[in-house]
Amino acid sequence: MTDGPGAPPGTPGVPGPGRVAAGDRGATVIAERVVAKIAARAAREALDRIPEGGSAPHAGVVVHRDTARVRISLDLEYPADIGQRCAAVRRRVVERVKSLAGMDVPEVDIAVEHLHPPRAGRAGERDIR
Repeated sequence: MTDGPGAPPGTPGVPGPGRVAAGDRGATVIAERVVAKIAARAAREALDRIPEGGSAPHAGVVVHRDTARVRISLDLEYPADIGQRCAAVRRRVVERVKSLAGMDVPEVDIAVEHLHPPRAGRAGERDIR
């Protein structure tokens, strides 16, 4: 097999009729807002549920080539192991952004905005004063 203009169609590295060479095709760019939505959804998945009276997680993302730096703002129930919950969110965000957007996530900053204690009067819970 020869490589060049006289090569048969379908030869690797040589475009056939109507085909563009790999280096000339362009690139796929995933917008930061899309990565932010993936990260926020992943954080919500890791938390299982939003605390009563709380807000869904929000994400901000800075993308540079194939790397995303993520900041998540979220509300947690209290009492809870905050460090464990944040670690679960970090793992899930890294995993989902990598699998869905193909980006490495070397940094996930988490801001716990509010802690929500159990609401008084719910069945099975005692009122703490």
